Amino acid sequence: MNKQPPSIFNDVIGPVMRGSSSSHTAASVRIGRIIRQCLPGPCVSCLVKFDPDGSLASTYHEQGADIGLAGGLLGMDLNDPDLVDSLHIARQNNLDLFFEIKPFSADHPNTYQIKASADNGEERTLICLSTGGGMIAVTSIDGFEVSIGGDFYETLFFFPAINDINLHEYTLKIKELIPGYDFINCVTKADMALINLKTGFRITEELVQAVKKNTGSCAVIQLDPVLPVLSRKNCQVPFENPAEALSLAKKEGLTLWELALMYESARGGISTDQVYKMAEDLIDIMNHSIAEGLAGTSYRDRILGPQSQKMLASQNRLIGGQLTADLIAKISAVMEAKSAFKVIVASPTAGSCGTLPGTFAAVAEDMQPGQEKVVKGLLAAGLIGVFIAKSSTFAAEECGCQAECGSASGMTAAGLVQMMEGTVLEGFDAAAMALQNVMGMVCDPVAERVEVPCLGKNIMAGLNALGCANMALAGFDRVIPLGETIEAMYSCGRMLPAELRCTGRGGLSVTKTAQEIYKRLNQ
Repeated sequence: MNKQPPSIFNDVIGPVMRGSSSSHTAASVRIGRIIRQCLPGPCVSCLVKFDPDGSLASTYHEQGADIGLAGGLLGMDLNDPDLVDSLHIARQNNLDLFFEIKPFSADHPNTYQIKASADNGEERTLICLSTGGGMIAVTSIDGFEVSIGGDFYETLFFFPAINDINLHEYTLKIKELIPGYDFINCVTKADMALINLKTGFRITEELVQAVKKNTGSCAVIQLDPVLPVLSRKNCQVPFENPAEALSLAKKEGLTLWELALMYESARGGISTDQVYKMAEDLIDIMNHSIAEGLAGTSYRDRILGPQSQKMLASQNRLIGGQLTADLIAKISAVMEAKSAFKVIVASPTAGSCGTLPGTFAAVAEDMQPGQEKVVKGLLAAGLIGVFIAKSSTFAAEECGCQAECGSASGMTAAGLVQMMEGTVLEGFDAAAMALQNVMGMVCDPVAERVEVPCLGKNIMAGLNALGCANMALAGFDRVIPLGETIEAMYSCGRMLPAELRCTGRGGLSVTKTAQEIYKRLNQ
């Protein structure tokens, strides 16, 4: 199966979630929901192993991977109000969840090795990855290599003993019985086999039984999608990179937000009206997060108390006027809502969730462009994120904080240009300059929490976005175009040592004060 193009609402803007980290909390909820569907009954035991050289070994508890996994195993959604208490609820439901740090071969820093048992004793083993921004990949089920991202309905037919001839015959029979499938993949292991069918709909029980009757498969797993936008066969998008998008915009006379609307409609097979409504709904959630943060939040396991209110209470002493004060306050408010397990929109991650909504809301309050222009700005920002997702990553575990707050800054800069009705080229130039300014930014969370220096980096990213939007609108020369900048950013991020990629083993994470805070919070 060819890799699907990135989606604005799968890969970039979203998920709508609770928790401190999209690559930990949100991704682990989705992984837990996949595990739950792999079992014939309630999960009673789940052993999760993390490689000590990866990121999860040192951060899984402090950044909520354990909370998310428990919630997913219990069937909770990413924004479930009970998610924060999921570990306690799991114990009440006789679900034993164990974590073990043990060396194993892992190509990705966010790798889960999982062994889960149902109440009838049946077991499943899985290897799962958190790939950034809440996105996941299941790469192995019971030793069979798979490629499951949560964007299809998946039906897996297991065969305990089969030869190549029968496997070929059974594959043809499944294609005959279920002609509307998108992809079919056959995997063998010794004399066993797995046929994995990807569809845009859930296969009925009658069809499952028909396949079993005609092939003799002994076990079937059906998985529902965990992402908001489904993928499909022959998915075609109107462009794949900034150069192609710019060429199309010039040819058709399109704006940046119209390019985004066209792209996501084609990517998801949904109407442009639906795409616009999804963006509109996300803006409403973002604004609610700001309001909750400004009202004051609290959470037992966090470093910082409310900070956003301090900006509003000290305006007579501040530099830069109302816009700067509002921008800092609103970005802080979203970060505080996130750290208190309130509902936020990862944009593109939870660690960078304050930059875009806080900056947009401050500019909207200052300039009064109207809701429609703000929604269009979000779509424009999402399109920049598509280009980053295509050629780089949103995972700090892979490329440092430039992948999170850096990406958010570039996206926000282009969105601001769109809000001011700038051109497509101006939007791309604003994003390029913003990304150039943050290249090499490390990820070194204090006490493994997504608070310090994350809050300051979100504020820096917002101010950087504001400055670069103005630079682009004024006609500054970005020198290096957006596509090349994204490629350079990814290359730079991969050069960062693991200690500076969200492992808690470098930078501010290892200072004396950070270690004291860690001990105090983990007593």
